[in-house]
Amino acid sequence: MLILASSSPRRAEILRYFSLPFTQYPSHFDESIIPFNKDPESYAKELALKKASLVADTFPQEIILSADTIVYFKEKIYNKPKDSEEAFNMLLELSNQWHVVMTAVAICKKDIYYSGLEKSYVLFNLLTEEKIRLYHKSDSCLDKAGGYGIQGSGSILVNRIIGCYYNIMGLPINLVTDLLSKMQVNLWHYLKKP
Repeated sequence: MLILASSSPRRAEILRYFSLPFTQYPSHFDESIIPFNKDPESYAKELALKKASLVADTFPQEIILSADTIVYFKEKIYNKPKDSEEAFNMLLELSNQWHVVMTAVAICKKDIYYSGLEKSYVLFNLLTEEKIRLYHKSDSCLDKAGGYGIQGSGSILVNRIIGCYYNIMGLPINLVTDLLSKMQVNLWHYLKKP
């Protein structure tokens, strides 16, 4: 069985596109102890690996899948906002700008670890203060990197994307497929039947 080391409902939703059995068991790794040293890719990868490693201690016989999504803009990391004011300011800064969404994925079992990273580029529409407030009234934003989600009502924020949509949701399925195959799990064998 697969253990999804995440509390994200979006990651669970993406995994449910397939019939691969999994259990969601959030990692309670303290992200604040990892410093950001101006290298967003290494930062995201380290977070994903630490989350996987922590949950692997509880489930040593299972395959652990963890992920960490960050928004990166002008050499700054936008993680989950601590409150609605920070979420508001994030969207104000990202308004009418291209930013990068990176999701690092880590898969492990016992002492075997594999990881990778997916990047997507997102261009926001021009957002007024009123539009941001209306969006935040319609969608919970505190559990999402950058203070937004691309799915649902968040679609109105986005002008265009370059790259993987599912990466922006939080789980780049092509990368997950590649990493699982290294653990002899072929996601193609878990396509749901109509």
